[in-house]
Amino acid sequence: MLERTVNTDIVVVGGGLAGVCAAIAAARLGRSVALINNRPVLGGNSSSEVRVWVCGATAHGMQRFARESGVIGELYVENQYRNPSGNPIHWDEVVLDAVRAEPNIQLFLNTDVRRVDAEARDGERVVTAVHGWTMGSEINTEFIAPYVIDATGDGLVGFLAGAEHRLGREGRDEFGEDWAPETPDDEFLGSTLLFYTKDVGQPIEFVAPDSAKDISTTPIAESRIIRSGDSGAHYWWIEWGGELDIVHDNERIRDELRSVIFGIWDYIKNSGRFDAATLDLEWVGALPGKREYRRFLGDHVLTQNDILDQVDFPDAVAFGGWSIDLHPVEGMYATASGAHQRYSDGIYGIPFRSYYSRNVANLLLAGRDISATHVAFGSSRVMATCGAGGEAAGTGAALALELGVRPRELATTHSNQLQQVLLRQDASLFGVRNLDEADLARNANVTASSSLRQVDPYALGCDEGEWLPLDLDLGVLVPVDPRLDAVEVYVRAENPGSFTASLWSTGRRQNAVPVTELDRVSVLMESAGEQWLRLPLTWSPTQPENLVVVLHAHDGVAVRRVAASIPGVLALTHRTEDDGDENVAVDGDQRLVQWPAHILRGNGLRVRLDPPTDAYAPARAVGGYQRPYGGPNIWASTPMNDGEPEWLRLDWAEPQTIRSVRLVFDDDVDVELNTLHHHRTPHRVFPQLVRDYRIEALVDGAWKTVADIAGNRRRHRIHTLDGPVETSSLRVVVTSTNGDPLARVVSVRAYA
Repeated sequence: MLERTVNTDIVVVGGGLAGVCAAIAAARLGRSVALINNRPVLGGNSSSEVRVWVCGATAHGMQRFARESGVIGELYVENQYRNPSGNPIHWDEVVLDAVRAEPNIQLFLNTDVRRVDAEARDGERVVTAVHGWTMGSEINTEFIAPYVIDATGDGLVGFLAGAEHRLGREGRDEFGEDWAPETPDDEFLGSTLLFYTKDVGQPIEFVAPDSAKDISTTPIAESRIIRSGDSGAHYWWIEWGGELDIVHDNERIRDELRSVIFGIWDYIKNSGRFDAATLDLEWVGALPGKREYRRFLGDHVLTQNDILDQVDFPDAVAFGGWSIDLHPVEGMYATASGAHQRYSDGIYGIPFRSYYSRNVANLLLAGRDISATHVAFGSSRVMATCGAGGEAAGTGAALALELGVRPRELATTHSNQLQQVLLRQDASLFGVRNLDEADLARNANVTASSSLRQVDPYALGCDEGEWLPLDLDLGVLVPVDPRLDAVEVYVRAENPGSFTASLWSTGRRQNAVPVTELDRVSVLMESAGEQWLRLPLTWSPTQPENLVVVLHAHDGVAVRRVAASIPGVLALTHRTEDDGDENVAVDGDQRLVQWPAHILRGNGLRVRLDPPTDAYAPARAVGGYQRPYGGPNIWASTPMNDGEPEWLRLDWAEPQTIRSVRLVFDDDVDVELNTLHHHRTPHRVFPQLVRDYRIEALVDGAWKTVADIAGNRRRHRIHTLDGPVETSSLRVVVTSTNGDPLARVVSVRAYA
């Protein structure tokens, strides 16, 4: 047996997506990181060992402008390009390559942490060492670092270090959560095993193993939707163990889950109820995907009300948007729906105070073990949200080392600085403006070759689509910047008559649903046929806002759909019933459910704003937000002509020394991505992304190219110039996109 000691700045234990994102974030900030994982592959529940699809704030397309950026966003987009079939084996390599690309990370796979040293030191409790045993190699390693991040999911490191934590469900009165049980208990969300099937092209028999459960003797056959063509994460509801100890009873839970999988397959193959003669089992999981165990206590415990009220935290460092998704404790044996879900009206922030232990001073948290109640955890537990939080934890650990402070002081005294570092890295952060004093672009005058002023998608040169009858109300989300005097809508009327529309605020600037009615008008259609209707809906907000124009149902009237979209503009259908997963119960009174965007996503309606909007002005790409928030926060050109580049230009009153330029391009964060491509988007590379561009500096009266890029397919690009450039003018010249007619730039930064 070999003994060794590894000294780094940060130790991350757990190689799921939370740990991976934490390690990469810290490494990119110049910190040495030891990333320890007890499995042979990275990715945790998303890996090929478990094969759960990666969900996040997009909530399978229910939320709007919600796809994560930062490290987890990069993994999503890279997987979309490299793995269009959604193969979990290829996803393993996407994650592994991202870790290996960082020279500051030392990776330790198959290394199981079994001991943690912690002690009282200088009036505080600290972790002094983490000990790992590398299976197969017979190596015992002592890992020593000033900061440790527990990304184990089950919270093993924090538990061994003596960090305060919770198990089970809080009582209703403790945090005022009406979805909590009346009294606290020791019940959990259960664990899941998945299976894959394939069509072998010829009849094949299935002889059930002795362990297979006869599911006809259970509620499963009647209470769950079973289809012969489904496999993989479609069977997320094969869940059990909520009444047991998820960790200590893990082996029992695994055996029960496998018995049910083989019982379901026996039912599909041999009951005569399914067309399954040529289907065979391709893979059955052996490692239960755990949902819940320990949740540590930080300086803030995230609650149901924080999520549904979308509380604004001064130290928000990540966001979520998945529903509060709670499952019956009996799991697959329950007669109730497999899940009960409640959505916030839009994405919500998570404070840094939920990402560190309140009693172990150098322990940060990443993943499903963060400081949250059981009910709030029902939303924050999904993997992309865990990844976004992991990036926040890794960034926080790196900044705490730089400033020489503890995470608590970082949250209370330096939260603005932490947010600015996250924003500079393009992390999953909304509602935070670029206030980086080192960013020279913030002091420049910004101009462009052109700017989009209208939201009519027909102006993009796309063909018009079908007419949509106004059988039900239809909503259009539009940016209002700086004011709105009227909306014009293109309609086709069978007869003259009145037409009614209303204007609604969205409640929060990150939202895209009608919340509060501001104005309502009825206008006369004086003739039948196609026509522009002017709707004098007025609003003068004090800051740019998202507003929803509701076109009310009218017999014999239709609106024109166009198969193209404008940044920050969405068409919302109105309905009263959910048409989602039959195994899920969703309350129908939720605004997000009543006004879905995914039905018409990627399509626009022919509407125009009066006056034309400033939402796409050049200045929106400098010193602002990097996500939709009260508008798209983007510079967008008018439609590009063949061979004619578009440019965004920065001019300073005095010459500047430029050594690096950071660009953020638009990859349409309204589009959901999924690692297994359960919901598919047709493009391996987002059409909205700038493809070919160059950065030019004005030197001695002539434009000098300092960076020239072809074939870009990434959102965040960092250009370190060959040497310092003295210039009073800089411009980004876009020569082509990946298919979209608009040149789009979210952010330009310049640094000395």
